[in-house]
Amino acid sequence: MKIPEQAAKPILTRLKRAHGHLATVIRMLEDGQDCEDVLTQLAAVNKALGRSGYALVATGLQHCMSTEGPDNVDQQKLEKLFLALA
Repeated sequence: MKIPEQAAKPILTRLKRAHGHLATVIRMLEDGQDCEDVLTQLAAVNKALGRSGYALVATGLQHCMSTEGPDNVDQQKLEKLFLALA
């Protein structure tokens, strides 16, 4: 399944934000910054990635439901996708 470009834009924005946070974490470690501060930034990366994943699955589900109909959605496949994020 391919997600329409317009629907993917907010997800890409989240991922780019996570990318920026990750670059900050790397720079902080290289600069020898305090562990607590690095972990705070790393938590932000983790949260941004998690939210991106859930947004991707939700967007994909909406797209499938609207284009293929609820009877044609593979429930096992969707469950596997959700569990991959857990």
